[in-house]
Amino acid sequence: MNISRMRNIGVSAHIDSGKTTLSERILYYCKKIHAIHEVKGKDGVGATMDSMDLERERGITIASAATNVEWKGHSINIIDTPGHVDFTIEVERALRVLDGAVLVLCAVGGVQSQSITVDRQLKRYSVPRLAFVNKCDRVGADPYKVRDQLEEKLGLNAVMLQLPIGLEDKLCGIVDLVRMKAVYFEGPHGNDLREDDIPADMAKLAAEKREELIDKASLFSDELAASYLEGTVTEAQLKAAVRKGTLSLKLVPVFMGSAYKNVAVQPLIDAVIDFLPAPDEIPAEALDLDKNEATVTLAAVNDREPVALAFKLEDGQFGQLTYIRIYQGSIGKGTELYNTRSRRKVRVGRLVRLHADSMEDIERAEAGDIVALFGIDCHSGDTFTGGNLNYALSSMFVPEPVISLAVKPKDKKAEENMSKALNRFSKEDPTFRTFVDPESNETIIKGMGELHLDVYLERMRREYKVELETGAPQVAYRETIARKAEFDYTHKKQTGGSGQYGRVAGFIEPNTESDYEFVDEIKGGAIPREFIPSCDKGFRKCLNRGSLIGFPIVGVKVTINDGSAHAVDSSDIAFQQAAIGAFRAAYSKAKPEILEPIMRVTVETPVDYQGNVFSSINQRRGIILATTEDVRFSKIEADVPLSAMFGYATVLRSLSQGKAEFTMEFLKYGKVPASIREELIETFASRKKS
Repeated sequence: MNISRMRNIGVSAHIDSGKTTLSERILYYCKKIHAIHEVKGKDGVGATMDSMDLERERGITIASAATNVEWKGHSINIIDTPGHVDFTIEVERALRVLDGAVLVLCAVGGVQSQSITVDRQLKRYSVPRLAFVNKCDRVGADPYKVRDQLEEKLGLNAVMLQLPIGLEDKLCGIVDLVRMKAVYFEGPHGNDLREDDIPADMAKLAAEKREELIDKASLFSDELAASYLEGTVTEAQLKAAVRKGTLSLKLVPVFMGSAYKNVAVQPLIDAVIDFLPAPDEIPAEALDLDKNEATVTLAAVNDREPVALAFKLEDGQFGQLTYIRIYQGSIGKGTELYNTRSRRKVRVGRLVRLHADSMEDIERAEAGDIVALFGIDCHSGDTFTGGNLNYALSSMFVPEPVISLAVKPKDKKAEENMSKALNRFSKEDPTFRTFVDPESNETIIKGMGELHLDVYLERMRREYKVELETGAPQVAYRETIARKAEFDYTHKKQTGGSGQYGRVAGFIEPNTESDYEFVDEIKGGAIPREFIPSCDKGFRKCLNRGSLIGFPIVGVKVTINDGSAHAVDSSDIAFQQAAIGAFRAAYSKAKPEILEPIMRVTVETPVDYQGNVFSSINQRRGIILATTEDVRFSKIEADVPLSAMFGYATVLRSLSQGKAEFTMEFLKYGKVPASIREELIETFASRKKS
């Protein structure tokens, strides 16, 4: 296929904005499916893109799903991503390989907390986007307010390309401001499009908004600006200018409708083709590992050596499924690929195009395509080339897990299956980590939130038949220091023959710039140059476990300015030990503090329950930052310590009769209050004794 007729897009948004419903309609209109099913459907089928049983039961998207559709001679690869912040890695890895995105917003909720996170991710990977204001049929829908929020809250240059005809239960169509036509969606599933003149009561507003559209678009096209002055603006000129602005990330076209009511989905698919980039319009860069990681630009053509990124792994019934995005060259059955991380060659046995949980075998995939390989052993983020190029595609941003849980299998068989499950999940999901605690000998799993770990525990029970006992969730605390402290420590050990000797002096102090910094101020060779890295190594070892509660130490700057060595007894080990002794001696004098993860929590609740929510946040040591209200709903933003948020979902449900919902994401580390600090130190001391 001609690469200019290919699109790779993602559908992303805040939870419950209607992403999966929109994806279902796109599949239906592109004739990929022949019946529409709802996310929480009464027919028991569930949406096509939510293929996991857990997703259908909970009515949420957990894993991003990929599919491919054809629309008006174009091939579109679509990835439907989760809205829940606990599954943020799914969004990250999808955006890493997409060329464009549709940002879905609720016409009532507008720009919500997760919309802000998704927007930040889109900006991180420079992904051009369209905005789709969904749910214009809901009571309280106000798409004009949502457009304003795109500018105020996200700093986007948003411009309307459509106006809704009617709102709430009167929504029946849209006004296309490019063609100045009214479009109505008729028939049982909105299949029949009827064009008409713009309703008389909307003519003035449509003329104003078209003026605004031309005004913003003309900044990207001199030809359009000239035609506007002459009064001869054509549809092609306006589309070309909007496309240019969108691709330069300086303009965001806004569309509107209701996926659930089958209004205005087809014009949105047209907009994906008209305004989002083809793979060859977005420059892709790789690092040349043979040339000191020099940046090289890849060409989205088929006649070059292939370069592809494995961005997601899944363990299916036929073995490991590796999702890849091809940036250069083409890959077919039997092609030999080289993994630049593991330095191994692999042969492509089976190549498939995906449609949620079903797939179709293909012979060859071309530049710009998103496909999957079977039976290839690799990690998420690996780069594949044809063997002559030693390139690495920069990997994606992986946030650090903030919550951990001790898990214990009930019997020997469960232990084996648990080990298989943990290996698979940690390979598939970089934000899911697992390790054995050397002190307690317990298996610990770490993740992005309660829901994240809950889903993996449920998957272990279902997919691996593992019955587990779980301990209390453990917060990822950190230790730091509050003041400067000096050290002058000598490490001496005489064991017959050559001994060990090393002396280091200097000071440690708080560091707000980074987690750890080492400064060498040794003058006159007091410590020989070859032992300076040994001191650094010793100090780094101390950072793994603090003495207060056994958690990693952050925010420390270590400066060494004096020391001494012995001609025979000084060695790498001796200076490492001297640094360890020096750090421990100074740490207790530097007023060590405990830090805890603080989460940005956003609660959306009916106004009637606002008081209950306020008191529940205050009880959890939360600081309320902002409250916004519309007629029926209130949105509360607060910073709350993670340790106080366990079980909050259940509490919030009972406080609001199940009508309120919340999202939270990691914000920063903050100091623990004195009473909790003492409690944590006592718990750690008693655990050490036992």
